[in-house]
Amino acid sequence: MKNKLKPKLYTLSTCMHCSAMKRFLKKHGIEYDYVDVDRLNGKERDEVRQEVLKLTGSLRFPTVVIGDTVIVGFFEDELKKALKL
Repeated sequence: MKNKLKPKLYTLSTCMHCSAMKRFLKKHGIEYDYVDVDRLNGKERDEVRQEVLKLTGSLRFPTVVIGDTVIVGFFEDELKKALKL
């Protein structure tokens, strides 16, 4: 892995911006963890939705956490800065 910061993505399986973010990270050789929130059920889904609300104040996707940085949406410039690319 080129970068020591491993992003955590909160995504939706049907979201084109979420897919674009995953492609961007793969293209740059960045390993990441992700959860497709819409594929979760019950208590687990509720808990993850609460995590996203706590991080961002809203339920918008993709949401990515890189170290202490939280980015809502797919913005290449912000990702490059946070990942030091």
